[in-house]
Amino acid sequence: MSDSRKTGRVDMPRQPASVRVRNFDEVALGYSEEDARREAGRCIQCKNPLCVQGCPVDIDIPRFILQIREGDEAGAAATLKLKNSLPAVCGRVCPQEEQCEKLCILGKKGQPVAIGRLERYAADRETAAGQGSRPGPAGSRPAVTRPSMASPTGRSVAVIGAGPSGLAAAGELAKLGHRVTVFEALHKPGGVLVYGIPEFRLPKAIVEQECDFIRSLGVEIRCNYVIGRSGTVDELLRTGFDAVFVGTGAGLPYFMNIPGENLNGVYSSNEFLTRVNLMKAYRFPEYDTPVHVGRNVAVIGGGNVAMDAARCSLRLGAETVHLVYRRGREQLPAREEEIENAFEEGVRPVFLTVPVEILGDENGWVKGLECIRMELGEPDASGRQKPVPVAGSNHILEADTVIMAIGQGPNPLLTLTTPDLKLNKWGYIVADEATGQTSKKGVFAGGDIVTGAATVILAMGAGKKAAMAIHKYLQQDRP
Repeated sequence: MSDSRKTGRVDMPRQPASVRVRNFDEVALGYSEEDARREAGRCIQCKNPLCVQGCPVDIDIPRFILQIREGDEAGAAATLKLKNSLPAVCGRVCPQEEQCEKLCILGKKGQPVAIGRLERYAADRETAAGQGSRPGPAGSRPAVTRPSMASPTGRSVAVIGAGPSGLAAAGELAKLGHRVTVFEALHKPGGVLVYGIPEFRLPKAIVEQECDFIRSLGVEIRCNYVIGRSGTVDELLRTGFDAVFVGTGAGLPYFMNIPGENLNGVYSSNEFLTRVNLMKAYRFPEYDTPVHVGRNVAVIGGGNVAMDAARCSLRLGAETVHLVYRRGREQLPAREEEIENAFEEGVRPVFLTVPVEILGDENGWVKGLECIRMELGEPDASGRQKPVPVAGSNHILEADTVIMAIGQGPNPLLTLTTPDLKLNKWGYIVADEATGQTSKKGVFAGGDIVTGAATVILAMGAGKKAAMAIHKYLQQDRP
């Protein structure tokens, strides 16, 4: 075993917390060539690579890591794009620690190989080489990887939603020879990648670059087209599309239904992050999208979205930002990396606490948050200890802005206009787990609109599975 394999994994440099909290630039700065090769050298190239089993899109992980170690950066990018059309995105935001890295054999007695960081490195170096900023191996300057394309089939597929699942499905279907049109409700493609994830975690230029790659496969992306308003699923099927994939995500915000949620200064995390990210409110007045952030912000929740909202609030000038979460530090569902970054930047956790009322002033603006303390009781259905209120523990938390980040559900616009599409009791589309087939002939679905809010890579995996099922369906359903 080489010395590099005996050591811990190579850290990725980041902006110092005191600097990054004052800007929206990317926090993690990426590996240098030396660091990437050193980290790639830790991989022991298992004969039975368990890491691949943990990847929802089946990337040949040992191969692309070996290619990085050998200096074949273009080859590493090509290996990634055989299975993943969005490697620069996934290398930044996917929870590899719960997927591929969790199964890495080195993690049994030490630290797993930094698979996600190496994925980001390979994708970024491909882009840099294609833009001419740096020669590749042996002085070459490889263009962006072009996968093999099947001959045109003459069949057309409509993909609803340009988020991770829709983009993954569109890319796979295009490679299989089908004509694909993506219908996106917002003015930019990317879905949650552009409206939900802040610039400092996922730069918009990266998302645009990945969307351009999907377009380069022949996919048409139509923005500002709301299925359920601009058109319906049935109209798509009647006007020339042979199949439809629904990947509309879960973008309807949840609230707690407590008094005061209609006060000025109360946001859903969806509205707040959409204004900040997609509508560039952080660059007001250059972009005409104001967003009110007071001196004292309370963010309710403990997931990645809550961390994003809290960290954006600090960058927008809040003096204090409290993260109010009903369980303890050990139960926070956000990625550990995001938790550490948030707390380093100054987000103040308030654990074992639940809001019971948002208090307002005479002008209808938030002036405080009444909370009650909790203690952990017996495990609930999720296996985590259930929070139980502590009698007589009510107290006031100073706040003039409250952001609700407690989850989101399915937007009913599409399903209300598609009555023969079967839904479950929560309003999500019922679809076969292996194929994405819904109750409606020719209509498939995948991602958060089926499973509820999950990860980018799981949504992409569902999109890829559905694409293969649609391909099979179109072959069998020829007129």
